[in-house]
Amino acid sequence: MISTTRLILVRHAEVEAQYQGVFGGRIDMGISARGHAQAAVLAKFLSRQKLDALYVSPMKRVQQTLAPLLNNGAPQPNVMPDLREVDFGDWTGLNFEQVLKRYGVTASSWLDGMERGTIPNAETGATHRARVEPCLRQILARHGGQTTAIYCHGGVIRMMLAILLELPLPKTEAFRIDYASVTEVLVGPERTRIDLLNFTPWRHHPVAVA
Repeated sequence: MISTTRLILVRHAEVEAQYQGVFGGRIDMGISARGHAQAAVLAKFLSRQKLDALYVSPMKRVQQTLAPLLNNGAPQPNVMPDLREVDFGDWTGLNFEQVLKRYGVTASSWLDGMERGTIPNAETGATHRARVEPCLRQILARHGGQTTAIYCHGGVIRMMLAILLELPLPKTEAFRIDYASVTEVLVGPERTRIDLLNFTPWRHHPVAVA
């Protein structure tokens, strides 16, 4: 009998102020003071769950978000380079207003732009999927019937949801994926369903930044 696998998809905490509201992508920024506080609350929340495995992006903002969890008896993390964030090409480092001014497009439609390959020098939906999907399939194959946490990025979580729920990537715009959020997906032999979407433990336990 094939049992259900639980995937806990975790987005990194709030990034440094100068990178908030921009297409950070491959910029290897750190998290803010508030982000560190969010990460601590997130770790306390996740430490209550029995994790069989832990997979992580190598990027600094993810590693810093992960750090408090590693002090709470978490499994040894498996770093997967292909869990890094989307490469936004020429949009990297630009905010929404700058994208509109330079390229004449509404940056909020970036998922459509990725899918159609219209963001200059950026990953397309197809190329992004080609590196994320093997990671996802490998994790599912290794940890069937177990609970696995994946610490990564908003763009990677959207792609995983698109794959698991068999949705076109732009349809995932309907899902909020906030900083330091938890989304849980149950992958069964006959169906896949979202069990928890964009839960932010730090909103229930407000973070204080000195």
